Amino acid sequence: MENAPVFRARGLVKRYSMGDAVVDALRGVDLEVGAGEVVAVAGPSGSGKSTLLHLLGTLDEPDAGSLEVAGTAVAAMDERARTLFRRLRLGFVFQTFNLLPVLSAEENVELPLWLAGVGGRERRARAREALAEVGLGGRVGHRPDQLSGGERQRVAIARALVHRPLAVLADEPTGNLDSETAVAVMDLLTALNRSSGTAFVVCTHDPALIARAPRRVFLRDGRVVADERGAAA
Repeated sequence: MENAPVFRARGLVKRYSMGDAVVDALRGVDLEVGAGEVVAVAGPSGSGKSTLLHLLGTLDEPDAGSLEVAGTAVAAMDERARTLFRRLRLGFVFQTFNLLPVLSAEENVELPLWLAGVGGRERRARAREALAEVGLGGRVGHRPDQLSGGERQRVAIARALVHRPLAVLADEPTGNLDSETAVAVMDLLTALNRSSGTAFVVCTHDPALIARAPRRVFLRDGRVVADERGAAA
């Protein structure tokens, strides 16, 4: 659907069973994310940030409400269609980097292209281009244990972007980094958004990162309590 938002959520509800208790992780969340937007999803632990990210990434299904990704209703996709959508149209960045320790930076970044069936020569060229874009052009042959935490997260960001996705979903991407490196990573995400046009949805509780986002959605107790645009005060 032309000009459709990357994500359009209406009344999302997600519940989890905890023994005999039922926990309402999301309680009717509405959210639209347009092409090329950078959105910080903020809130305290337990507010529903990660649950929302998992639903947007089609890693889980809501108990109620509707979700469209790139104009297609997720409820109309079977598991194979959701897997292909994640593989080809989305990128993911996690707090723990999720790099394969036996592979070099270049080989880690190649993985989404390998899964998409891209040939070896093009995979290597695009992986090196992505690593250069995040400032690691000189570290392509280094394994994760030879890189700093900030460098490993940059590799993870390059991997998330190498297949030119519609959106990158980042769950606490700076949670394992010191404050200076965390700010540098957020500034990198913003710069990459400008250069690639990829939308970014970043879940974080870090005030410094929230302040740098052009749009900030605040969750509390599974509900959106504020949606702010423009420079933070």
